[in-house]
Amino acid sequence: MGNLILLLVIGGFFYWIFKSYSKYTAYSQEAFKNFSITKEALTKSDLGLFVALVAKVAKADGRVDALEAELVSHMFDDISNVFPDPSKTKSILKEIFNDEKDQTHNTSEIAQRLGQAIKRDKSKQQQFMGFLIQLAFVDGEVSDSEDLVLQTIASALEFNPDAYHAIYDQFEKMMQNIQPKANISDAYKLLGVNESDDMATIKKAYRKLVREYHPDIIKSQGKSEKYMQEATAKTQEINQAYEMIKKAKS
Repeated sequence: MGNLILLLVIGGFFYWIFKSYSKYTAYSQEAFKNFSITKEALTKSDLGLFVALVAKVAKADGRVDALEAELVSHMFDDISNVFPDPSKTKSILKEIFNDEKDQTHNTSEIAQRLGQAIKRDKSKQQQFMGFLIQLAFVDGEVSDSEDLVLQTIASALEFNPDAYHAIYDQFEKMMQNIQPKANISDAYKLLGVNESDDMATIKKAYRKLVREYHPDIIKSQGKSEKYMQEATAKTQEINQAYEMIKKAKS
């Protein structure tokens, strides 16, 4: 009887953990159908706060490189599409990003506000922190300045340090395992272009593939971290192939 009670207690404990981590309020058009699209409202929303933190990470090493800019642009599209007026929303999100990318004094404050907004939703915490870590890794490595910004955000969000390092280590290992294409012909094949194509055609194919495979902050809702890791790995492979072709063409 004692063992049965103990098993019930343990079972109840793990059920509580599961319920705590599985509670998730999805971002959808239905959820935002009555949202007032203003800069003030978006800035205060958890998605607006998240965009502000994305800006901090993207500019942490001094510049937003081409691939980061491409991914941020797709992120604007992904987020905007759940709001009643996607075009207006995207324009405001760009403003928020540009306002915040050069501001270094308020990173912790914005992260704390986001933390308060999503403190009851462990899935969102995991999703947002995972995306920020992924963004830092997308150019191949994390600089000291990017690492500092990530740790500042994680601390302000009160994100579990063990969970943070687990995500970070997984991305680091994944990036180390990405093998650049052995030769230029493989790079052309990956992008689905021919050696005779001009750079305008090749760039168009590259951007189409990045859009197709980019880590989608909205579609990743409720999915495992493997989704973001696989999307990041594919994006990095596409980018490496494109850079190889650019170098060969020049």
